[in-house]
Amino acid sequence: MSAPQTVDQVLLVAAVVLILVAGALLLARIWRGPSMLDRAIALDVCAALIIAGLGAKSAFARDPFYFPIMLVLAFLGFTGSVGIARFIAVRDRPPGHPNHHGGPRNGGTS
Repeated sequence: MSAPQTVDQVLLVAAVVLILVAGALLLARIWRGPSMLDRAIALDVCAALIIAGLGAKSAFARDPFYFPIMLVLAFLGFTGSVGIARFIAVRDRPPGHPNHHGGPRNGGTS
């Protein structure tokens, strides 16, 4: 094995180890919380870690098979994050906000 191949192997192993450590810390964040927003962000980072793991596997095998899968996962992670952010934004509106449930709507009084 030549020197560049050895460096490639070492860097790929280091990348996989870092992804595994980040995954373990991510599971701890999902478990502990403390808030729903922390858990939502951790799940978004989980999608990014899965994409990184697939990228490392693809680099290790020198096979572009996983690139479309990574693209779909990135899209799903983005749409999931936007959906969670919209849900939390609606849930956390102050009571006096015009679109808050139970308050005045569209600037009128109720």
